[in-house]
Amino acid sequence: MPLFVFSLVTIALWTFCLVDVVIRDVRYIQHLPKTLWMVVILFVPMLGSVLWLVAGRGQSASPDYASVAAHVDAEGRRTVAAHDPAAEEAFRRECRERAEQQRRVVRRQRTDGDPGQI
Repeated sequence: MPLFVFSLVTIALWTFCLVDVVIRDVRYIQHLPKTLWMVVILFVPMLGSVLWLVAGRGQSASPDYASVAAHVDAEGRRTVAAHDPAAEEAFRRECRERAEQQRRVVRRQRTDGDPGQI
């Protein structure tokens, strides 16, 4: 009977931790990447689950994200915006100028009747 209860608790804890790591936002995961936490929990159920609850499951965003805007790309990797607001603004201005220049070229091609490559 005790073995059955231990197995039931282990399966419940394993399931909870696995679902939790899958749905948790990357910004709230500590010490290891999300996929590595899933591997640890899958292959070492009891120890992995306890480690996830103690070390991996953060309640707040990691300090890396405290002062800068964070973004997670399609592969789940963390990317961080520029630390320098002036450099960020210069980059955005450059992008706007380049987009406006491209619009002018397209307008000119349309008015000149030049099909060109768009």
